[in-house]
Amino acid sequence: MISDWSVILLSLRVSLVATALVVPVGLVVAWVLVRKRMPGLFILDLLVSLPLAVTPVVIGYALLSVFGQRSPVGRFLEDTLGVSVAFTWLGAVLASAILAFPLAVRAYMVAISGVDTRLESAARSLGARPLRVFATITLPLAYRGILAGTLLAFVRALSEFGATIMIAGNIPGQTQTIPLAIFSRISAGRDGAALQLVVVAVVLAALSILVHNYLVGRVRTGESAGEARGPR
Repeated sequence: MISDWSVILLSLRVSLVATALVVPVGLVVAWVLVRKRMPGLFILDLLVSLPLAVTPVVIGYALLSVFGQRSPVGRFLEDTLGVSVAFTWLGAVLASAILAFPLAVRAYMVAISGVDTRLESAARSLGARPLRVFATITLPLAYRGILAGTLLAFVRALSEFGATIMIAGNIPGQTQTIPLAIFSRISAGRDGAALQLVVVAVVLAALSILVHNYLVGRVRTGESAGEARGPR
């Protein structure tokens, strides 16, 4: 019998890797959507929002069609790199990342749009390259929103079910995350065992929110202290 700890650790592994994939790509996409003005940008916005509008099962089916062992992409990855996505933990990571991506991007967009563009323009006028402006001006000023979006992506990845069961399956010890284990136990009539994992899922989500609030509170405290000291 697979222990609860293996399910919990696999869920954390999948969620952390998915979040690590979401953050850099999400920041770039959010910056482009907020700061750039170019034809066809609405298509990118549509693609970002699409996972929010369709059921996760559809996303899972699409991933299975692309990365399945019988698909050209799936065969190429397996034959060339020896990597299998379908029915592996990598499939769970991919599904979780795609479902968490639009939530993170929306939060990042709000955070970046709140940064005064005059500060970025001043930095560029002094010779700073766009990447340096983004790293030294935009990111620090949008810190709280970026943190909120990142933790939101983590919690969403942790709770992903529909797309994961399609692309990764429900294999104990390999792809069975907390939501899938809860489903399996309820289906088998093991309500008590399912309740234990429900409690774990709620605790992990609550801890993520508490960490977010703690870090944001520290930032606000630092800003208040800076304002109280005033200019020297």
